Amino acid sequence: MSNCIFCKIVRGEIPCRKVYEDEELFAFHDIHPVAPVHFMLIPKLHIESLSETNDSHAKLLGNILLQASKLAKEQGLHSGFRTVINTGKGGGQEVFHLHIHIIGGGNIPPMVRRE
Repeated sequence: MSNCIFCKIVRGEIPCRKVYEDEELFAFHDIHPVAPVHFMLIPKLHIESLSETNDSHAKLLGNILLQASKLAKEQGLHSGFRTVINTGKGGGQEVFHLHIHIIGGGNIPPMVRRE
């Protein structure tokens, strides 16, 4: 998709701090990190959101999760990390290109507040 900011990053039209790239995946540091380590992993194939995936994307989705774990460890997140996929406007998605946030280091607050 020509107007997609993440597609432009993959094509090299917008600079980024690249973490990883292969034939089907691209990872780069978030420009507004919420933790000491915060990068995103995206498919090069433009898929708007997780809700737009189907059975034909099964291998790609598996590769994304496997690579997320590997890259998190390479970025020094040996004691754990958070993965977040915002899906659709109602799920807080802001850029409509499937992406997974990998977040860690420092004190990561719990996602769900317990009383």
